[in-house]
Amino acid sequence: MITAIGNPVFDLIKTQKVDTKERILSGCSTNAVLALSKLGEKTRLIGALGPDFRERFEADMSARGIESVIIDSEKSGGFSLHYYDDFGNRTLDIIDKAADITDIKPEWYQDSKAVLIGPILGEVSFAEIKKIRENFDGLFFCDPQGLLRGIDSDGRINHTAVEGIRECLANFDVVKPNELEGEVLTGLDCRKHPHEAAKIIHSWGPKIVFLTLAELGAVIYDGSDFVDIPPDEIKLPADIPAIDVNLIDSTGAGDTSMAGFTFEYLRTKDLIKSACFAGATSSIMIENVGPDFEMTEDLVRERANKLYKKIENGYRLETVGA
Repeated sequence: MITAIGNPVFDLIKTQKVDTKERILSGCSTNAVLALSKLGEKTRLIGALGPDFRERFEADMSARGIESVIIDSEKSGGFSLHYYDDFGNRTLDIIDKAADITDIKPEWYQDSKAVLIGPILGEVSFAEIKKIRENFDGLFFCDPQGLLRGIDSDGRINHTAVEGIRECLANFDVVKPNELEGEVLTGLDCRKHPHEAAKIIHSWGPKIVFLTLAELGAVIYDGSDFVDIPPDEIKLPADIPAIDVNLIDSTGAGDTSMAGFTFEYLRTKDLIKSACFAGATSSIMIENVGPDFEMTEDLVRERANKLYKKIENGYRLETVGA
């Protein structure tokens, strides 16, 4: 069992290629358990929902064999996402916010080999995270996006490194910020200084920092070594085929990356293989919109092996303007 904690949302998404027109199921923890279930893992999601989308959510989870613990809320959460280029840059506006996830009971997660914390808008408190760490000795993974978000007066999402975030991140085995979150946390431009940013975050206490950098790839740091992970579209010698990715919607790329890393790391404890599997998982996610698409372990592993070969061939991250 792998348990993810964070509210599901029903979003409106507009990209350069698609416009959903209606709200679709998403959310950091939600996308993670959806990906893990496609890979054959038994999963559970803990989150708050209102009556507006509860029946639809329960049907979606049941159809995929995903357990759920639902916290009652007056309404379900949701965002309006508008991607204005092909690099994942977007505006993010609030539609509704669901209730916080409070009084998280140990029996909801103690049968798990991993617990993933993936809030979307501050619904999991630092105190609850500390309590989980005190009661759980398995793999503890954090996607910090929802721990850094606030809401402007006009309903647009902003990002802030709130007081206590460093101490909170120290609870985790793995912390996976993206480039924006890395910059908010450290003050460094992560496209120019990714290794320095990863090192700073690691100094706060997490065992592994997995910093994703969109089309530049990713960097992993475990306190001893840095590993540069190539993006899918990098061009290398003809005997090492590239992964051709048709970007449709980058929503959930980091969420499924968390799922892919967890899936492989629980099996191998190998950072490089796990990061490649994470990148391959997210490459499939961004070719689709919404939760209904094919993803199998064999398909992900085929792509992950190509990324691994690139690293064996001596890949090194090329930063921007450093």
